Amino acid sequence: MAKSKYLTAPLKTDRMPPGVPYIVGNEAAERFSYYGMNSILVIFMTQYLMNARGRPDHMTDAQADAWYHAFVSAVYFLPVLGAFLSDALLGKYLVILLLSVVYCFGHFTLAMNDTPLGLALGLGLIALGAGGIKPCVSANVGDQFGATNQRLLPRMFNWFYFSINLGSAFSTLLIPELLDRVGPRIAFGVPGIAMLIATVVFWMGRRKFVHIPPAGFRAFLGQFFSLKKSVETKSATAATGCSKSAAWFKGFLAGFNRENLKALLNLLILVPFAAMFWALWQQNFSSWVLQAEHMNRRLFGHDWLPNQIQTVNPIFILLMLPLFSYVIYPALERFVRVTPLRRFGAGLWAVIAAFLIVGWIQARIDAGQHPTILWQILAFVVLTAGEVMLSVTHLEFSYTQAPRKLKSLVMCMYLGSISLGNVFTAAVNFFIQNSDGSVKLSGASYYFFFVKVMLVTAVLFVFVSRFYRGRTYIQDEVEPQPA
Repeated sequence: MAKSKYLTAPLKTDRMPPGVPYIVGNEAAERFSYYGMNSILVIFMTQYLMNARGRPDHMTDAQADAWYHAFVSAVYFLPVLGAFLSDALLGKYLVILLLSVVYCFGHFTLAMNDTPLGLALGLGLIALGAGGIKPCVSANVGDQFGATNQRLLPRMFNWFYFSINLGSAFSTLLIPELLDRVGPRIAFGVPGIAMLIATVVFWMGRRKFVHIPPAGFRAFLGQFFSLKKSVETKSATAATGCSKSAAWFKGFLAGFNRENLKALLNLLILVPFAAMFWALWQQNFSSWVLQAEHMNRRLFGHDWLPNQIQTVNPIFILLMLPLFSYVIYPALERFVRVTPLRRFGAGLWAVIAAFLIVGWIQARIDAGQHPTILWQILAFVVLTAGEVMLSVTHLEFSYTQAPRKLKSLVMCMYLGSISLGNVFTAAVNFFIQNSDGSVKLSGASYYFFFVKVMLVTAVLFVFVSRFYRGRTYIQDEVEPQPA
């Protein structure tokens, strides 16, 4: 077999891997593009959408919420496709590069066509590109590390999350301003340029990355089971006297890789709980934006746009990541062991508190008041704390608990939880719509409905988490070669 021109295993080093700067740069630019586009979608659909004749074709608030969450659910469902292509056929690097190009076309479609058709086509391409690369990008981070520098992996995932929020912080300030001042073409075009930059940066790091080879289709399936030959089935039938179908099923079960299946089933325990967290969290881009339209948004002598308020989330992330890692967690460790599952559970309770705050805000708005936006910013503080505890933990946990050849696939469980959460929120917004344009869940009752659902989820997690049994898997290493 010909020797690969790329690294195929992590170097044995106690330092950060050489591909890290390219990963961080790529992620910051890609997240700028995604969250910039994401920040203006609901306002675009309710205020800027046009029909084919160039006349306004605006959506209602509930319609825009439903469309938005349906799009996000697609973004986080399509990682299944990306994981299969990377783990079984093409490898992570090639999948990321090719689908990044598709991603760019999606942005430019939104920039060039402001009709429902352009919206559907552009969002479809972005969902395919952004969704397809998601499990590969985060798994590619972990692939750069071996046993010697494994201790740096949590720090790397923090930097990875830092780059996500650095990119999104700038874009959620800039892109809504562009939409308000110069319209949707420029506002959607700038994220497209950022995605093009992200693609080029990733390509530049190709000789620095560890390229874990794809397993191949047959070997990929073999990670789950190996089909028994018909002669074995016949032998089993003759030996036991059971029917052919029963013998085949028995042989099928015997062929499963039990260790890998156990790891997958363990990780599946976390999915429904994370899904409900994301069902609430993701609404800071939809229902929270619409709520902010009715609030007093004047701060520091400036009237902020309703879709700029979400900028505080990535800013708080940048502050809270080191705060939790170096202050809060070490301080708590003096009194109680801060396990990943305990951090995860605390994140569920935090999002309940955040929605209690926005529910209270909405009750004041329903009463004819215009509360200061500082109340919603307080809700963002609590929501962000929950995100740090749950999302960062789940991201790291999904990689380290995944068998070596199934890293990308298992990342789909992390991403799939976000998809399921958005399916739930989209479904709620579809079903509450009445034929006369009114909604069944309006005002504060909408937010308190989600509080009740999340409260049940958090209580269940306290009991279910006791059954989790996991194991850590880290890639093998190679000795560094002299230059």
